[in-house]
Parts: sequence; C-alpha cells; structure tokens
Amino acid sequence: MQTFFDDGRMAQAMPVRHVLIVEDERKIADAVAAGLRDEQYEVAVARSGEEGLARIAQHVPDVIVLDIMLPGQDGLQVLRTARKMAVRIPVLLLTSMDSIEDRVAGLDAGADDYLVKPFAFAELSARIRALSRRRVPEEVVVLELGDLRLDDAKNEAYRGKMRLDLTQREFQLLEYLMQNRDHVVSREMLARDVWKETSRYTPLDNVIDVQIARLRRKVDDPFPRKLLHTVRGVGFILKDESQ
Repeated sequence: MQTFFDDGRMAQAMPVRHVLIVEDERKIADAVAAGLRDEQYEVAVARSGEEGLARIAQHVPDVIVLDIMLPGQDGLQVLRTARKMAVRIPVLLLTSMDSIEDRVAGLDAGADDYLVKPFAFAELSARIRALSRRRVPEEVVVLELGDLRLDDAKNEAYRGKMRLDLTQREFQLLEYLMQNRDHVVSREMLARDVWKETSRYTPLDNVIDVQIARLRRKVDDPFPRKLLHTVRGVGFILKDESQ
C-alpha cells in the first residue's frame, strides 16, 4: 500500500494501524488524531460511547483509545460491550482519575493499559505502539507448563481443554512469566519488559499487583493445581510444584 502526505509526497511504505479514538473533548481528540496521522496511522474519532460502538461494529480497529468520562454510556460500559464484540482489541483508557480503585475498575472491565490526563503525546504514541505491535513468528511457538498451554501464534492460552479469556496485557504478562518459568520475576523486570517502562518516577508496583491478581483468578482459581506463586518481597514465579 502506498501512503501519501497531504502535499503529495509519497510516505515510506509501512503497515498501517487503525486507531479508534473515543473522546468527547474535541481539543484532545483532534490533537491526538492529528499526531497519530502524522505518524501514518489511520484514525477514526467518535465523540460518544454509542458512536464508538457503532464504529467498532462497522470496522474493527487495531487499537482503541477510550476516554472513561463520556456522555451517554461511559467508557467502562463501552469497554465491556466492546469486549463482547471483539475480545482481543487492545484498549488504552484515558482517565483524569488516578486512584487505585479507578485503575482496578478499568482493568477489571478489560482494559490493557491506561494513561492519566494530562499526558504527553509522545507517551501516548509509545503506548499505542506497544499495544499495536504484533510479532510475526517464523514458526509456531507453544509454551507449556503442566496443563497450561500458551499458543503465541494464535494468541490463545488454555488450562487443559479450557480456553482462558485473557486481555492483551494479561496475555503478554502470562507469556513473559512462561518464558521465565521456574525463575522468580521481579516487579521491576515486569515494568521494564512487559510495560516497557524504563523510568520508575511513577512506580507501577500497584498496577502490576492488580494485573497479577486478575491473571491468577483466570489461570489458577478454577483449578486445584496452582501454578502462579508470589515470592514475598521479591516477585512472582510460574512453576508446577507437582513435578
């Protein structure tokens, strides 16, 4: 596909990612859309939750940037509905609320990441790149631990015959833990390698703990054999203690 700038110059060929911005504050939505288009994303903007859901039904984007405070259906309602329509779309929540309770509510609704207003466009762009990045494996990669199986090519995880309903962030977290199975993984390692957070000015420990708890509810709670363990004061380890 050839892509052109407004002045007719041909842009360097690159895979185009479709981003849907659901934001009722016009200045924010227009600024983010303009910045992403400069980076050669295809961008659609919805001003309400209902309009956002209608656009998802018409054309499934690669990433959704979703404000929580929306007229009509709020962002969390939209997110829950969107998960039923297209479960694996990565969703980045925009919020002016930064309490742990607000983050937990967003993650429980199915968000993959969040960004607190006001934010720098460079950080938003970096988070979108991380969410939209897809590896194309040269061969099928299947990770296994006990009855836990992760298919990297299909983005699917199973315990026995039961498929685990994971968000994109939970899948990335589980994949990292499986790649490091039988070894303790610290919160700092997770922040650096999963969240791609090189600066710790804003510690992610609470966010990581919330995601680990959500992952444990899906990977371990329904099953008698537990695989995900907390090493107090150190971090986490994925291992099969029955072996």
